[in-house]
Amino acid sequence: MLYTSTRNNNVRVESASAIARGISADGGLYVSTEIPRISTEEFEAIAVMTYNERAAYVLSKFLTDFTAEELSKCVADAYTGKFGGENIAPIESVNNSKYVLELWHGPTCAFKDMALQLLPHLLKTSVRKISDGREIVILVATSGDTGKAALEGFKDVDGTKIIVFYPEDGVSNIQKLQMVTQEGGNVGVCAVKGNFDDCQTGVKKIFTDPAIAEVLSENNMAFSSANSINWGRLAPQIVYYISAYADMMNNGEIDYDGEKVNIVVPTGNFGNILAAYYAKLMGLPVGKLICASNENNVLTDFINTGVYDRNRAFRTTMSPSMDILISSNLERLLFHLSGGDSERVSRWMHELSTTGRYEVDDDVKQQLSEMFCADFCNDESTQAAIREEYQSDGYLIDTHTAVAFSVYDKYVAATGDAGTPAIIVSTASPYKFSESVLGAVSEEILADNEFDIINELSVVSGTPIPAPLLNLRGKEVRFGDVCTAKDMKAQVFKMLGVENNPKTRELVYANA
Repeated sequence: MLYTSTRNNNVRVESASAIARGISADGGLYVSTEIPRISTEEFEAIAVMTYNERAAYVLSKFLTDFTAEELSKCVADAYTGKFGGENIAPIESVNNSKYVLELWHGPTCAFKDMALQLLPHLLKTSVRKISDGREIVILVATSGDTGKAALEGFKDVDGTKIIVFYPEDGVSNIQKLQMVTQEGGNVGVCAVKGNFDDCQTGVKKIFTDPAIAEVLSENNMAFSSANSINWGRLAPQIVYYISAYADMMNNGEIDYDGEKVNIVVPTGNFGNILAAYYAKLMGLPVGKLICASNENNVLTDFINTGVYDRNRAFRTTMSPSMDILISSNLERLLFHLSGGDSERVSRWMHELSTTGRYEVDDDVKQQLSEMFCADFCNDESTQAAIREEYQSDGYLIDTHTAVAFSVYDKYVAATGDAGTPAIIVSTASPYKFSESVLGAVSEEILADNEFDIINELSVVSGTPIPAPLLNLRGKEVRFGDVCTAKDMKAQVFKMLGVENNPKTRELVYANA
């Protein structure tokens, strides 16, 4: 299995190189040159496997330059003993045909753990395969959950450093606490004055700047990414959709004869739903992929019209991990829907960079309408969905999962498609957004600080507080730096300890 670039389809590298580099030198994202298929017989075999076995099996389809032993070790090191049970991605049946895929039982209580506990092991193995001996610098932009999950995954991993940028006022209090108290000798965290798109754009500019790459090379370092632009981050996400379907087969909730399911995903950067799209291409029986957005509804408009336009007001919402106007992973989808036409994709990405918008061709619009549905909801509807689900089924959901519930209800009302089983992706513990969740299920909030609110939510709902969040109380704050988007480059040099290099100072002053 070889990988090419969304912006240059003449590129050919193996998966180890794609994972180690993170992003292609031309600024494009790595995609596999073919999509492996899983037969009905294979699905039946997968159904009786453990999650670890399923992960190693599915990944072996894409990472063909990894041995079976390497993949099994990576998976075991990532998942064993870290997710509270053997089934690390359980699926819960609630209210008729709704099945909630809970992806937040890992060490940071968010779905990003599913990939970011595994990525460090895939990356270490990849670097060993390409044998260049350099220290890998993981550069991350986060809207909240990716940052902590990446920090926890790469904490004290030999041969790596990790630097995380997050929007100063664009994450929840708990998300911020998780990052600024992060332990580990190889980690760095900095807030950015701006929104997630500012962080993401700044990280991409640093990634693709040859002068910065030269400074790192002189210091025996090289960049890679833990964002879902890295194929090693995206591939593990495919697994949990296939695993969820296998669990539903085992539970007798769907037939072995290829019964279709709809998949509802709350997403801002498009990576999580893109993984579901790949699972569909591999043979997972999927009816509709339902893309759920908050008021930053750029994806809703794109899927419904074929026009991507980020020239709109940025909204700060109670589902902050989706407060995004530039959806990086959409580039991979465009590559596939355009038949691998990297020239078209490059043109669209150039238009996005220079004008803030692009419009895809009619053939791509047609494919979008056939596979996807999209809608959005505001904060009021988000809280209403939390309240309704709690009152009707006694099931507590976070603000992002609530967006998915709200949009799914709109989909059913518009289409009448209530009979197709729906996998609704639950991306975070409700305790990561405790104030918003408590405000939805309780008439009055009595507590006045983050941890008392968490305790109050536990008392009101009768649900346990996840230990990783409970243990944050009293932890030492290690990182308090704040910079502008313009100063992110200098911050990277500072955290890597190369700020006094003459070439480094020249690069920083050139940007001043």
